[in-house]
Amino acid sequence: MQKQNHYWNKLIFNLKSFTMKKVLIAIDYNPTAQHIAKKGYELARSMNAQIILLHVVADYTYYSALDYSPIMGFDSFSNLGILQTDTVTELQRAAQDYLDKTKQYLGGGDSIQTLVKDGDSGQAIVDAAKELDVDVIVMGSHSRRGLEKILMGSVAEKVLRNSSLPLFIIPVVEKEKKQ
Repeated sequence: MQKQNHYWNKLIFNLKSFTMKKVLIAIDYNPTAQHIAKKGYELARSMNAQIILLHVVADYTYYSALDYSPIMGFDSFSNLGILQTDTVTELQRAAQDYLDKTKQYLGGGDSIQTLVKDGDSGQAIVDAAKELDVDVIVMGSHSRRGLEKILMGSVAEKVLRNSSLPLFIIPVVEKEKKQ
């Protein structure tokens, strides 16, 4: 763990020479999202950049059952207890509440902007980055393989292919996959 922190601190130090004014941090409901948000926040703070937290609400029918997540597949939401909504408005409100709680967790107060977008996650992230004129996109990669990648695709890959902006991709592996 100390070796990982050493590399992270070295990266932050080297990035201080870049001038980036806006950092877009895209997060989902995965339990690793707090880790991604924290690393993105640290990156933005090291450059005195404006921070924008983004959550994309994908196809609304995915959210109608607690057992299915468009990001993680079946059973992801059951341990979060976040979603069971009847309307699109409630789903968007739940996403905004999630971003507000993440903002509070980071301790950035009013200095962090939040945004909820609808649609295909990859394309919505690219579109938001263009609309907001950000300088870098921070997001996680769930390192999917095989059938899971074929069925669900990779949001990070879509963003990489469709954006000309620098990406700061944080690899995350869930505890279940490690064991």
